[in-house]
Amino acid sequence: MLLDTDDKNNHPTAKCTLPTYMGFLMSEPKHANCNQLGTVLNITHDSVNRFLLREQYDSADLFAEAMHHPEAVGGTLTTDDSVLDKPYAFKIDLVGHFWSGKHHRAVKGINLMTLYYIDVNGCSAPVSYRVYDKAESKTKNDYFLDMLSEVLAWGLKPAFVTADAWYSGVKNLKAVKKNGMGFQFAIGSNRTVSIEKGTWVQAQALDIPTDGLLVWLRDFGQVKLFRTNLKDQVRHYVTYLPKDDDYFSFARDDFKRLHDQHWEIEQYHRAIKQVCNIERFQVRTHIAIMNHIFAALCCFIPLQEMKVMQLIANVYQWKRALYADVVAAFTKKFAPSLPHLDTKYCGPVNA
Repeated sequence: MLLDTDDKNNHPTAKCTLPTYMGFLMSEPKHANCNQLGTVLNITHDSVNRFLLREQYDSADLFAEAMHHPEAVGGTLTTDDSVLDKPYAFKIDLVGHFWSGKHHRAVKGINLMTLYYIDVNGCSAPVSYRVYDKAESKTKNDYFLDMLSEVLAWGLKPAFVTADAWYSGVKNLKAVKKNGMGFQFAIGSNRTVSIEKGTWVQAQALDIPTDGLLVWLRDFGQVKLFRTNLKDQVRHYVTYLPKDDDYFSFARDDFKRLHDQHWEIEQYHRAIKQVCNIERFQVRTHIAIMNHIFAALCCFIPLQEMKVMQLIANVYQWKRALYADVVAAFTKKFAPSLPHLDTKYCGPVNA
């Protein structure tokens, strides 16, 4: 057994490891902190705290863990960011004010950016991540380009890249094109395109067929423009295909397939918050926070593998099932102890 040292008595104690911490994050329903882990496993909370301060995990470690099962060639790579809410945080590293799509306003928290990969068989996992750090003087687009370069260098060969409008700047689009991949990015409705040489109009002013419209995107080149109505909001997307003749066969169903794959990163964001306890930590320093985030992202990977293997229907069902036997046992034991509260009369019930 791995051993650590109790600071107070200098006695050896069980050492916290990454698998131990991951198991705790996946199973703890509410209090995902060092004290609670120490209590449930009968180890000192200092051992847990030392684990979070000792390790130095990064995106390369996440990629190595994530790519055990997915096919590296031909999938879809999508990116987005999410705010880990920390509304009551004071003197915690990496916390700032960021725009939240959940709250529709700027909130206090930690901004997590992820590259999420879906392979040709539907197996998916986060393959790279960054946490916004003002000290690095980088934008989210800079982080995206850094992550894209590293996963390609590690051997990932996606066919498409997808993202929302925040990442649809010309520099990003050209970077994807330069690496021989197609893309589908959301764009602002006021983005200028051309269907006739020398004439530029806003995307929202065009009559766009269901199967899309071939246009020239300003400062980039030929793309196919699509329009959707999601939650009563009109949105526009541009799709780039490396081979020009593929545009004629790329129709609405193909657009919807890529759009649905991009939506999987939103499901991932919900899962890491609701199942993997990524927001529920009580450490303050940069290193400890980054190690906690890494462990939470690693928790998502086996859950997705179980889903692909059809061992679970979804990640939420798995966590509910953890407590089913405990709840049933308590209910069966508790109910007979209060017979005086039993219903004295039961009339007809229309079920």
